[in-house]
Amino acid sequence: MAGTFSNLNFHVVFSTKNRDDLIFPELEEELYRYISGIIKGEEAVLLKIGGIQNHVHLVIRLKPRHLIPDIIKKIKAHSSKWINKHEKINGRFSWQVGYGVFSVSESQLLHTIEYVENQKKHHQRMTFKEEFVGFLEKNGIQYENKYLWD
Repeated sequence: MAGTFSNLNFHVVFSTKNRDDLIFPELEEELYRYISGIIKGEEAVLLKIGGIQNHVHLVIRLKPRHLIPDIIKKIKAHSSKWINKHEKINGRFSWQVGYGVFSVSESQLLHTIEYVENQKKHHQRMTFKEEFVGFLEKNGIQYENKYLWD
């Protein structure tokens, strides 16, 4: 085969440190644009971004050469540095240490994008913790609750 062909879609979820409500409406759009730029700079594709005050969801398409931990580390490090440098919030901004990343098949891609689009609606019914544990269970990921939250 002369080329490399791939379709590597991922749903990434991470929260603010201690799940503090720091992503206010005034910051949200600008932060999402900044994160989009980071992803584009890495030659990846942002298919959707959404969230609420204490966490962010990304639907991204990566190339085989991308390493997921490296991409997420850059997104979190550069965006938190930008928020703090430009004093976008009162106090210091940090993301949680960990994250969730889940593969998304092409057949579930539109559903996942719609889910991320509707974050504000979803969180009228459930907390971030309930949502995240649901993702872990749906994806068959074992965890111990006492080690789940930093």
